[in-house]
Amino acid sequence: MIEEKFMSVIIKPLVTEKMTRVTERFNNRYGFVVLPDANKYVIKQEVEKLYNVTVVKVNTARYSGKRKTRYTRAGVIKGRTNAFKKAIVTLKEGDTIDFYSNI
Repeated sequence: MIEEKFMSVIIKPLVTEKMTRVTERFNNRYGFVVLPDANKYVIKQEVEKLYNVTVVKVNTARYSGKRKTRYTRAGVIKGRTNAFKKAIVTLKEGDTIDFYSNI
């Protein structure tokens, strides 16, 4: 089980074009990249504690790393993208999260 005292389960908020479209369509849904062993209950507690909002629902999805190949002047470079777990959090009506407030 994850020790909540020592580390956060949320790695970073998802601010991508796809997630921005979801947030614009549904005003109370936000995405986060979380630790792979985090469960929905712990994610809910962490979001409520960090952003002072009420979480109604948490959906999670695991993404596996993909192989990538690039052809360059130096030859073929092979690599791999990172595997991660995504959590889409639905908040109570009227609650919002502003990721850009401290910029």
